[in-house]
This record gives sequence, C-alpha cells and structure tokens, in this order.
Amino acid sequence: MDPKEIKERMKIPRQPMSEQDPKERVKNFYEVPQGYTPELAMQEAKRCIQCKNPLCVGGCPVNIDIPWFVRLIAEGKFVDAAKKLKETNALPAVCGRVCPQEDQCEKVCLVGKKGQPVSIGRLERFAADYAREHGEVTIPDIPKWTGKKVAIVGAGPAGLTVAGDLVKKGHKVTIFEALHVAGGVLMYGIPEFRLPKKIVEAEIEYVKKMGVEILCNAVIGKLKTIDELLSNGYDAVFVGTGAGLPTFMNIPGENLIGVYSANEYLTRVNLMRAYQFPEYDTPVLRGKRVVVIGGGNTAMDAARTALRLCPEEVTIIYRRSREEMPARIEEVHHGEEEGLKFQLLTNPTRFIGDDEARLRKIECIKMELGEPDESGRRRPVAVKGSEFQIDVDVAIVAIGNGANPLIPQTTPDIKINKWGNITVNQDTGRTSKKGVFSGGDIVRGGATVILAMGDGRKAADSIHEYLATGVW
Repeated sequence: MDPKEIKERMKIPRQPMSEQDPKERVKNFYEVPQGYTPELAMQEAKRCIQCKNPLCVGGCPVNIDIPWFVRLIAEGKFVDAAKKLKETNALPAVCGRVCPQEDQCEKVCLVGKKGQPVSIGRLERFAADYAREHGEVTIPDIPKWTGKKVAIVGAGPAGLTVAGDLVKKGHKVTIFEALHVAGGVLMYGIPEFRLPKKIVEAEIEYVKKMGVEILCNAVIGKLKTIDELLSNGYDAVFVGTGAGLPTFMNIPGENLIGVYSANEYLTRVNLMRAYQFPEYDTPVLRGKRVVVIGGGNTAMDAARTALRLCPEEVTIIYRRSREEMPARIEEVHHGEEEGLKFQLLTNPTRFIGDDEARLRKIECIKMELGEPDESGRRRPVAVKGSEFQIDVDVAIVAIGNGANPLIPQTTPDIKINKWGNITVNQDTGRTSKKGVFSGGDIVRGGATVILAMGDGRKAADSIHEYLATGVW
C-alpha cells in the first residue's frame, strides 16, 4: 500500500455501532449492540493499513489472519472473510461479541497509535453473522479417518476449539458434556443481551456438522473416569471442565436466603431462563435492592442481568477504585448507561438477615489503597471504624471461581496446583498423565473465552503430534 493511500485511510474515523437505547434495553434481554451494516463494515475495514508486520495477529490468542479477513470485508467479500476466520477460529460470532479485543489485537493495532484502532472485533462479528444469516456457512473438507479417537471432557470454548481442530486433522472426536446442553460458560455464564444463545447454538451446530459427536448429560468422573476412557478406545483425552466452583467470602450470613453465587444466579437466568418465569419453571429472587460484590466481567454480567429483572436499585460493591476494576470498559459503560450504581473502595464484612433467615442488610467497611500486590494493583486496606450498613434484598457474590474438582478427584495421577487447577506444559497443554491434555479455565482459573480457545488450539496441535508419533 502506497503512503498516499495509507494517509487517506488514516483519516477515516472509527465507525460507530448502533445500540439499543439504554431506557429500552434495560427492560428486555435482547442484544445491546446491533452490529454493522455492510456499508459501515466496509468503511471500517478500509481503516486497516495492511501493515507489513501486523502486530494484531500476534495479539490474537488463536492467531487469526486479521489483515486478510479485514481486507476481504473492505472488498465486499463478506463470505470469504467468514471462511478465512473459520480457518483458525471455530467460534467467530462468539469471539466478535465477548472477546476483550481492546486488550489483545486492537491494543497493538498500528492505526491506534495515532487514533482509534481498527474495530477488529466488530468486523469479526459482522463477517460471521453475514455468512450465517445468508446461509453461506460452508463445512470444510474433512480428511479420511486416521484411525485415532479423542475424548474431550467439557463442551465449552476450549473443548469446542480442540474438537474443531482435531476433526479437521482426520481424527474422530467425542465431547462429553456434563450439562444438558453444550457451550459451557457461553450458555450458562454470559447473558442473552451480550451473547444470544441462538448464536452459540449455531456455532456448536457448525462443529457438529464437521463430524464432532457431542454427548450431553455425561459427567466424566461419575459416568466414566479418565482411565476408563483411555482403556475403552480413546487414544487421547482433553480436559476442559472449566472453573465452575463458586468462591465465597467466608463472612457471616452467607447462607441467608437471598445470597447467591454469581454462578448460580447467572445459570438460573441464562441456562434455565429464569427471566422468562413462569413460562420456564426455574425461579430466581428478584428483590428491589440488589448488590453485586466484585469488579470483573462476571460481576458486570450479574449486575446488568439484575437491572433487567425490575429491581429498584442495583449496586456494584468493589473493594478497589474504578481504575482497578478488571471488567471491560465497554461493559462498565453499558452498565452506567442502564442505571447501575457503584460503591467503590468498599468491602462487605457480614450479611444480616431477619427472623426468617432472609437477607435484609449488608454491613460493609470502607477501604483505602495501599502498596501494589502480586497482581500489580494496589492492595485494599480496611479503614478502622468506618463500618456502615446497606439495605438489600438480594446479594450476588462475584469474586472469582475455583477449578472444577471432579476430574482431579477421580484421576489422582494428574498433578494440580494449590488452587486445584490442573498443571500443564504451557506450550503443549500436556498434563502429568500420559495421553491427557488440558486447557482453559480448569488450568488458568477464571479467564476469557479467547484465552481458553488459544489453549485449545495449542492442545489440538500437540494431541495431533502425539497421535502421529506416540511420543510423550
């Protein structure tokens, strides 16, 4: 690209994406961002200057050829762009919606050095949606069966990615999913207004059409063990069981009626569709005054969900300041637009109930920031004598998740760390047990969808090599 064209492209402003009005969307569970039109997508794609050394590719955990698919969009070749995405990403419509691009590919975009980066995530979403909506999703040619079979435990982002990659290499793949539907955190954790379930279902259907078998209601560790899978026809196993074990604060009153873990609250609303009660028969306490404890994406998902269930007030309680909140800036912005309140530099010390063991108040203490801790953020320190109480009906604890313990408990020769996460070789996903690989949140703890998928891609390559050579 000649310097003159680069200069012209740098003048194009970042194209906005239309969204539901905050006053309307807080009353429904429909998706908030409404996507690009073809014209807007082409204009945004033309902002890409096609760098000779595209740092964005290295910033993507699954190494999508970003300049190529963006160029195809700029040329109006939307279906070809979707095909290019699918070469390295089995779930582009998902990633285009929920990945923190601002901390990955867009963070290193050269266009962003002098202005706003190219909207890579929005373009990814556009291409994937366009192909699906126009019936142009094509299944790649699958090679002849190699004679090898792989079992995958967990149909979340990591497991689905491993499955998609391995089946394209000629292996037979079966996913064992504990829940009654596939998708993992994509189905039970992320709200409908941020990731419509029909999008997840379409991406899963694509993986199935490639030849991946998915068995639901199959709890490995109960139905069968890892050892039984390996001795009954499977040549390798990938464990992607996630971080579904709730973390609580261990303060008085956590067993009161009205205190939820974010896992339970979001699972009830998202997977079991409690927001459509009584049409769906899973209830959830709605309350009038709701607090959500935590500052990450899960806390934001829980808080913005609570706003839609008609309470009078929803407040985020977070022990650090706004600058330290790990939640995506876009999600915090959307929450504020919808009326979400923030009680910062505050930490709960106990939950207070009535005579019927129902939550009525939370006692909190003010915090101040001290020296940085191991995360690099300033450590919160309690201010003596600053206790105060808040009236509340529902509290949702969203301070993190622990690793699912079932596989380590039933496979004692798989090494785990002090937090219960499976220990792996970071480059290959290999565990301490021959033939067994792992990745995603069961290894990392609670992390992002795209990092789990990146783990899946590495593991798939490593599994393929192991199946071909037999070398461990």
